[in-house]
Amino acid sequence: MLRPEIDSREKETEKKIEKEKKESHPNTKLRFKVRFDYKGKPRPARFFFGGKKTEDVAQEFREQQVARWRNIPLQGITVENIDPGEIYNVYDEEYDEDIAYAPLELLVTADTLEDLLRFIFREEFRRIELLEPGSILLSKKEIERLLFRVNEFLQTKLLLLTRE
Repeated sequence: MLRPEIDSREKETEKKIEKEKKESHPNTKLRFKVRFDYKGKPRPARFFFGGKKTEDVAQEFREQQVARWRNIPLQGITVENIDPGEIYNVYDEEYDEDIAYAPLELLVTADTLEDLLRFIFREEFRRIELLEPGSILLSKKEIERLLFRVNEFLQTKLLLLTRE
């Protein structure tokens, strides 16, 4: 427990930071572009038919994800625009085959910085570009909450990887 005068000073600085934040960016939401590259691995044919090329698999997977982004509402997140890119191939030396990637760019508005984590902790994530605001001022409590959420996401990912 802190002495009352130290505790009150800490509260005053937090109030000052919150006031500066509201004055500089009143009710500003985060606006960003995020890019995912969905991987398509070839499916071998069963009984002489039914096989798919890597491009078709990547295209199909991307279409499923586009449908999810359009139809599933997420609290605090608005997907403004969905831009599918052109499918490209990369040779994978480990598997000795071509693998197709189907890129997808989303223009998103989010309420908080924590909402970004849902995008950047995906396996398909490639890059993010923050469009608005020009700068972000975080209080001590907001940084603590953000780091806590990062830890939650990492623990979940590790748990899923250990189950596989």
